[in-house]
Amino acid sequence: MNSNHFDQDEGLPLEDENGYTRPSKSALKRQSHELQDLGEQLLAMPDSRLADIDMPERLRDALADYKKTRSFEGKRRQLQYIGKVIRSVDAEPLREAVALFQLGHAKDQLSLHEAERWRAELIADEKGALSRWVEEFPDSDLQQLRALIRNAKKDAALEPEKRSGRGFRELFQFIKRAQEDQKAAAKQAPLADADHDEE
Repeated sequence: MNSNHFDQDEGLPLEDENGYTRPSKSALKRQSHELQDLGEQLLAMPDSRLADIDMPERLRDALADYKKTRSFEGKRRQLQYIGKVIRSVDAEPLREAVALFQLGHAKDQLSLHEAERWRAELIADEKGALSRWVEEFPDSDLQQLRALIRNAKKDAALEPEKRSGRGFRELFQFIKRAQEDQKAAAKQAPLADADHDEE
């Protein structure tokens, strides 16, 4: 066995007869699969987000062609081509864009779960739920919130086939708006502080 040969399953570099090191076939294959996975992650993003990412036109066209392709085999080959195109560009900005998108998506999901939790607590009249709400969202229209809670409870008290779900939806929308307003205010606060410091 060649003493310069490394175990290919380990993915360690190989040295050829001229003394040049090169990655093993396993390492190249792993890299190829990683780039195809990155291509799949890019394809999962909405077109509006993809438009904001700086990428070569060749890659943008390859992604668009994939979305137009209908056959399974055609999609498989196009995905391989996308991986090949990504290999020829700096993939790091693409990875960062995907990570930012996934983080934002996870935060959105968390926010929805939090809104659902608030709605359930407010309707169930759990101990101090309304008091905790007022502490966390002091700018809320308390009269409107109480009316929405009342409507949601009335809806819940009806037989399932008579429920409209409107009270639940309206309460949920109220909670979501309060959360969004609070986040927007939190983003504005550092900007206002910075403007104040400059004066």
